[in-house]
Amino acid sequence: MQTFYLDHAATSPVHPEVIEKMTEAMTNVYGNPSSIHAAGRYARKVLDEARSILARSIGAKDTEIIFTSGGTEGDNTAIFGVAQALKSKGKHIITTAVEHHAVLHSCEQLEKAGFEVTYLPVDETGRISVESVKEALREDTILVTIMFGNNEVGTIQPIKEIGELLKNHQAVFHTDAVQAYGLEKIDVNELHVDLLSVSSHKINGPKGIGFLYQREKTPFTATFYGGSQERKRRAGTENVHAAVGFAKAVEIAQREMETKRQTYLQFRKIFLEVLEQEQISYKVNGHEEYFLKHILNISFPGMDVESFLVNLDMDGVYASSGSACTAGSIDPSHVLVAMYGKGAPELRNSIRFSFGLGLTEADIQQAAERTARIVKRMTNSLN
Repeated sequence: MQTFYLDHAATSPVHPEVIEKMTEAMTNVYGNPSSIHAAGRYARKVLDEARSILARSIGAKDTEIIFTSGGTEGDNTAIFGVAQALKSKGKHIITTAVEHHAVLHSCEQLEKAGFEVTYLPVDETGRISVESVKEALREDTILVTIMFGNNEVGTIQPIKEIGELLKNHQAVFHTDAVQAYGLEKIDVNELHVDLLSVSSHKINGPKGIGFLYQREKTPFTATFYGGSQERKRRAGTENVHAAVGFAKAVEIAQREMETKRQTYLQFRKIFLEVLEQEQISYKVNGHEEYFLKHILNISFPGMDVESFLVNLDMDGVYASSGSACTAGSIDPSHVLVAMYGKGAPELRNSIRFSFGLGLTEADIQQAAERTARIVKRMTNSLN
């Protein structure tokens, strides 16, 4: 049976060109970038070249890029780093109710340490308003952390407008761009962000590496202690081979960005057209205008997400939900709760399909047809 991987927002397959580049690096680059001998200097040169590619992709300087192990570390480093550096100037933080748990749990931890966190609500599309940020802003606000695009429903936040609002405020502005990077044009200077988190494995690069952009002179205290790597901002020997693969993935993503955007819009159109043709009742969760093109989150009235996902899996369609199945119970998606409220039917019947490398229009057509078939079968069994 042919299978269809529609969970690229969770992680993506490594691009063949990335594998080739990393294999070459693993074969030829073995020195420690901090060593002063020839092997070390060569590793440093390779690492610096990768860093430069990452910096250019967001309009940053090479010195503003900190290699991390991925998005979670990037978010944690940004949040705890700023909180520690600016705690004497205030202990108020602003975020949203729909952030990734890497942000939310970090903020919750800071609350236990005496910080005050404002969680901005979203509307039914999953979007916050700039006005709500303005109203929440205080003299003692030291950090505003708002994601670029949501990983569950794909809604894009008004980052540029928020950045402009914060230009003359002491608050540091951080955005988790893990899901948007590689598919949305990002220029840190146009957005007026001070910190930005990115992860490699979302863009067909290797797992275990990412970067945190830190604007020059942004208050920041290191959270890793050890050597002097990354300009004393992140101790630990750099993962040179992963950095090389990450840089290659970024080059490909930058080159193919607009093509991918159009391709995923077409995939979205095909998927929904099949549902329409099959007379399936559904609702798209998220914003109609401001959304990440590779994410399609759909609510199917009358369906149950647990059995739905099992049936999709058995039929070779690999998708996901915003729910975490643990010990036989469902923990509703905090994103959908924020959008629709507790007890809303969307919490129990929404599935996220996400597109990426290797998929064709024919694949999407078949995956949608299988999805429609499962909905009909499960609906009939309930009636």
